Amino acid sequence: MRRADPRAGKRGRPPRFGPLAGLKVLDTGRVVAGPWGATLLADLGAEVVHVEAPPFAYPYADPTRTLNPTLPEGVPVAERVSESWVQYGRNKLSLGLDIGSEAGRRVFADLLRWAEVWLDASRPGTFARRGFPDRRVLRLNRRLVVTHVTGFGLDGHPEYVQRASYDLVAQAFSGFLGVQGEPDPAPPMRVSVAINDLVTGLAAAFASLAGVTAARRSGRGQVVDVAQYEMFFLMMENMALDYFLRGVVRRRQGSAHPRLHPYEVFRAKDGWVVLAAPTRGAWEKLRTLIPMPRGKRFDDMAWRVAHRKQANAPIERFIARRTTRELERLGLRHDVAFAPIPSMREIARNPHYRQREMLLSWRDPVLGPVRGAGVAPKFLGTPGRVWRGAPWLGQDNVTVLSGLLGYSRARVNTLVGAGVVGAAPPRRIRGSRR
Repeated sequence: MRRADPRAGKRGRPPRFGPLAGLKVLDTGRVVAGPWGATLLADLGAEVVHVEAPPFAYPYADPTRTLNPTLPEGVPVAERVSESWVQYGRNKLSLGLDIGSEAGRRVFADLLRWAEVWLDASRPGTFARRGFPDRRVLRLNRRLVVTHVTGFGLDGHPEYVQRASYDLVAQAFSGFLGVQGEPDPAPPMRVSVAINDLVTGLAAAFASLAGVTAARRSGRGQVVDVAQYEMFFLMMENMALDYFLRGVVRRRQGSAHPRLHPYEVFRAKDGWVVLAAPTRGAWEKLRTLIPMPRGKRFDDMAWRVAHRKQANAPIERFIARRTTRELERLGLRHDVAFAPIPSMREIARNPHYRQREMLLSWRDPVLGPVRGAGVAPKFLGTPGRVWRGAPWLGQDNVTVLSGLLGYSRARVNTLVGAGVVGAAPPRRIRGSRR
């Protein structure tokens, strides 16, 4: 199992690696969507500075640091760190900065001049009220790409723009939640991870890189508007076309696909398994494996979708008599797509996850050795990696101010003494007392 390089970034600055080596990113997001986008860039080599506002102590301005569960157990809550922060905050530099002060705003302006991307996640107008409207920001740095992640967008109907939004809110407003779960009268089913936040983070990273490409070509930056609900609405396949062309309002169907069969979850002897045969060729291979009634109607997907219970009967009997492992082996032998649904315990033992380096070990500055999700996508020529764990608040104040912005030590000390720059080091750092 691959481990992060313990020597990398020993002086605080990221080592040069990955396809995004040299890209400068300013991250002011909180919680998941925006910061996750910045983490994806950092995993591929970008130099990311995560700015956090006061208080420079527990419970912190960025709630990601304190989301449950927190570790290590057996110590005061204020000395713990969130598992979410350990995963989402890695590979970044942390600067504790009070932008509410005049001196803090001058530092922030210098960071905007330094960066190629400013990735923010806050309600529209938040930074404008602090003296940084987009027009001024682009005057400070005409090549800067300003990526705003919001719930409902920077503009639009006034009743929506300033609404609070979280992952679940965007799942609902996009229509996505309305088609998840069993049919009425069962309630819609929330996806058990923050799927909208994660997709929005992917979109923010992609959009930022597209903006950088345009800025390097034209010499001019721009504002990118990433709305949480819009990213999920785009993922709804042809739901909008279904409605506007045929008047179809899609409803919840459990695990079944509304137009494909078989393409759903079935109960095996020892658990659940997915069966996917969405094409004519895949169906013909499945027919050689599972005894089914003969006749053209069974070979007609439209008929099977309309008579799902009848079409499922022979498949359900076949699957119910076999274990997930037996089905997996039969699938390999007959080129049929059976896929068991593994738990995290089973994923941790899976040889493919291991060989693809999706189970990665690194050192966190608070928890010490940890193991979590690896880096993706894979770049064979310029691979990404984890060069450091998620920093404690203000861990890189000197590195950012002196190393990136060129401030003198005296100026840094003045900022620290005035409370403009702050830090919250843990009591123990990699086994040593503070």
